[in-house]
Amino acid sequence: MLAGSFSAKAYSFFDTLLWIACLNLLWMVFSLAGLGVLGAGPATAAAQVMVRRRVRGEAAPLFRSFAREYGRNFGRGNALALPILLAGAALALNWNYFSRSGDLLSQLLAAGTFVAAIFLVAVACHLFPMFARYELPLPQYLLMSSRFALRHLAGTAILLFVTAVALFASQALPGLIPFFSVGAWLYVTGWLCDRFFTANDESVTGSAGEPAAGATIPVAMVGAPLA
Repeated sequence: MLAGSFSAKAYSFFDTLLWIACLNLLWMVFSLAGLGVLGAGPATAAAQVMVRRRVRGEAAPLFRSFAREYGRNFGRGNALALPILLAGAALALNWNYFSRSGDLLSQLLAAGTFVAAIFLVAVACHLFPMFARYELPLPQYLLMSSRFALRHLAGTAILLFVTAVALFASQALPGLIPFFSVGAWLYVTGWLCDRFFTANDESVTGSAGEPAAGATIPVAMVGAPLA
């Protein structure tokens, strides 16, 4: 029995590892298909839809489903990603400018830029998993992911830690990037966000008619492919 249980767990682990490697490859290929800037958003949206399906135990051909979701969410994925990318570029430029100056005001502005960049990463960690789970008006995703990141600081800290580990591992072992880095980050953050959102939804629906203080109210669950 123990041997069988170990074999099943080993099979599940390596199957997930292979799935993550395939997801990583698909994300890179479809991001390049959109010339990077216009491909990363829809590729991330498609990846998080695939992660959510796998977390729920749904079996689907990865390549075909990924390609369908990429095309279906090309416009919406870019509408979500481009503001994040533009904000990140602006923060990077500000950081480079202020951090080179030695005066106190510039150093304070550099510190503020750094804090803003951390918050932007926190929002990005929540954004596409929220897109894969809820059907919201498009402008609401950025607002709700920002509110969720601020109101659920423990979960946000975990997501930031996972992101930092992924970046450190990719810098220490660049060979991971073509095979696991992005796919592993997408899978782990999607898996974690799914649990955070589930716990939040249960706290909302389990309350006696009134939403829990600080809870993000779910609008509609997305169980089928996104429209």
